[in-house]
Amino acid sequence: MAKFEARTSAEPGRITVSLTGECDLSAREQLTALLLDALTRAPAVFVDMGGLTFLDSSGVHSLVTAHHAAKNTGGRVYVVNAAGPVAAVLDLTGVGALLSAPAEERRHA
Repeated sequence: MAKFEARTSAEPGRITVSLTGECDLSAREQLTALLLDALTRAPAVFVDMGGLTFLDSSGVHSLVTAHHAAKNTGGRVYVVNAAGPVAAVLDLTGVGALLSAPAEERRHA
């Protein structure tokens, strides 16, 4: 099983979910639950992928699920700090553009 960790931190009006390790099928349920819970506590959820070394379609599925849930409640999910292969997966699937944070928000994430 791949090592995956997720930590949350809260600020007024937003929650940041920081991911580390490998996000694959074994992490999908945990990530989805975490993101959906974060959306009940703040209208903006920032997913910091700076510590993520691997992302597959399972992780992308969690992000899209959270995006749809946020859209239904007027919230937003943003992905920040993705690099290397993780950024490539997000770009190839279009999820990177879909969940891109506004420039001023990227500096605070």
